[in-house]
Amino acid sequence: MIEILQLPLGPLQTNCYLLGCQQTMEAAVIDPAWDGRSIAATAVEKGYIITHILLTHAHFDHVGGLAQLQEETNAPIYIHPEAVQMLSQATMSAAFFGLTIPDPPEPDHMLAEGQVIQVGRLSLEVLYTPGHAPGHVSFYLPAYRVIFDGDVLFQQSIGRTDLPGGDHATLMHSIRHKLLTLPDETHVLSGHGSATTIGAERADNPFLL
Repeated sequence: MIEILQLPLGPLQTNCYLLGCQQTMEAAVIDPAWDGRSIAATAVEKGYIITHILLTHAHFDHVGGLAQLQEETNAPIYIHPEAVQMLSQATMSAAFFGLTIPDPPEPDHMLAEGQVIQVGRLSLEVLYTPGHAPGHVSFYLPAYRVIFDGDVLFQQSIGRTDLPGGDHATLMHSIRHKLLTLPDETHVLSGHGSATTIGAERADNPFLL
């Protein structure tokens, strides 16, 4: 069994996800957006042990709670190698917007297309989905028809590409060749806003028509 908690955090209300395996009570945190101590406390309240910290990408609003969360849990951090440089600049990027975050710690493991991450008995497939940011990945749970896609595809929208490292053509390629190839009933859990499905976005998303 699976439990997913969506935690909108920080000044940009970025979605952090707590993904729990109810058979083993092991859990992953996907994009610790802000207030890592609060994320850790939520896991404790639910009875989970956080074994993985998974980053879709390294924009500051997705890693603002990373330092506190690792301090609280000592869980290893997973990131795509192309996102490491942006992670090292996250504190400076936040300051540009007048915000302060702790310096992110060094990542522990590098992610690659097709890699499978085991969280308890849950298997997450890594999909390489750049365009919004360098080294952007999505985490797909085929057994449960769920994808955590960071800032690639949103309900009725797509990720912005006007930030450093963004590229619209690359983003559209990621959406069409990695996300829209998934079953229509796949739930899309994004970095901002409400959940949607692949089928709903394929049919009605104005950026995809």
